[in-house]
Amino acid sequence: MKTQKNNASVPAFLNAIEDPQKRKDTKTICRWMKAATAAKPYMWGDAIVGYGSYHYRYATGREGDWFRIGVSPRKQYLSIYLMAGFDDYGDLLAQLGKHKTGSCCLNIKRLSDIDETILQELIQKAATADICSEA
Repeated sequence: MKTQKNNASVPAFLNAIEDPQKRKDTKTICRWMKAATAAKPYMWGDAIVGYGSYHYRYATGREGDWFRIGVSPRKQYLSIYLMAGFDDYGDLLAQLGKHKTGSCCLNIKRLSDIDETILQELIQKAATADICSEA
């Protein structure tokens, strides 16, 4: 897998985010994720800050480790990775505000577009949710 956990500096990465609002929002989300997991953050690849971990194994035999929750300040969006997915969180997503989702990725433009309390709840739930480790 291309994206691997590494020992690059999380604070240096966060401080290097050019857009001041995106930097502030990403740091805020990181604080919430650290509080939800009590885990040390790690860089995954060169642009994802991940918290916690789990082991996965596919029916093909491929296996590895991945973060439980993470955030990446992408060009268009703040991408929030909640590896438990969203199947159980439809009611919360309906209250969140302006967002888009993929299978495990929640994209928002900025924190001011959403209900921060709802996002914090989603992060908290995803930090402790069961993650299907077999596919």
